[in-house]
Order: sequence, then C-alpha cells, then structure tokens
Amino acid sequence: MDDRITELLSAGDQEGIALLQKQYGNMVRYIVRGILRDEQDVEECVSDVYLRVWDRFGTFRSDRGSLAAWVTAVARNTAVDCLRRRHTPEETLEERTGASPSPEEEVLRRERAAQLRRAVDALSNNERLLFYRKYYYLQSTAQIAAELGLTERAVEGRLYRLRGRLRRLMGGDAL
Repeated sequence: MDDRITELLSAGDQEGIALLQKQYGNMVRYIVRGILRDEQDVEECVSDVYLRVWDRFGTFRSDRGSLAAWVTAVARNTAVDCLRRRHTPEETLEERTGASPSPEEEVLRRERAAQLRRAVDALSNNERLLFYRKYYYLQSTAQIAAELGLTERAVEGRLYRLRGRLRRLMGGDAL
C-alpha cells in the first residue's frame, strides 16, 4: 500500500492523500490528539498534517526511512507547531530582533543532538519507547500510564530514572 501511496503522491494525484488517510488516519489522529487536547484543534491540525504531506512530499526519501515514519514526523511536528501558535504571540523575539544562532552555537546544538541520539539508542527498547512517548510525542503522564496499565506515579518514577540514565550516558548535566 505504501508503494501505491508514494507513487500517487509523487505524481501529484489526490487519490494518494485519500489512501494515506485510509492507511494512516488513525495513527495521525493518535499522535495529534496526544499533543493537542481540544478536539477542534485536533481536527484542524489533522487537516494541516495532510496539507503538509501534500505540499512537502517532494522531501520524502524512502532510503532514509519508511513512509509511516515520515508521516509520523510530519504529524508530530505539525501538532507541535499548532501548539506553539496557540501559546505564543504572533511575533517571537527572534523574529523581532533578527537574532539567529551563531555558527558556534549551531555546532554545539548539533553535537548535543547527536550525543542525545546516541544515548537514546543505548537505552533498552522499553526505555526508548517511554522516552519517545513523553518527550517526542509529548504524551501526558496520565495517557502513558493508562495505555501501559501503570499508575502515574510509576510512570513518573520510570521517567525520573530514565532522565538520570540519559544524564549519565551523556556524561553529566547535559539535560
């Protein structure tokens, strides 16, 4: 099915979006609903996800990952953007001042990101899934607890230990 979706979207055929919605609609809603709580915001954001997929499909590269992974990232990033728009003024300080990170700051940011990726890769599968749920998909502790059959306190304890482990793997107080 992914090959057919990719073929249609590459050709600019809108049937590709319809198949994408059929194949990944539940996943997209799950991701967006975990970040945005208001149902109206969720509906609006889901529409934005499909619009972004349509507009940016040219950036999808199957050699870098699956269609599902790419759609997941688009959904997550779109939901985070929607959340930021709701909670920040129209014009940010960076836009007003024209400030951007210096080359040195950008190199340090990239090095920290690579270090964090290596540390996350060193985690067990369960720890890695918990990390992504909380810090990538921005799921609430209550949602994670309910879906894993744990108490919120147990999830908070695991997250506390997880942050400590990541801190040690990264060599100190990087987090």
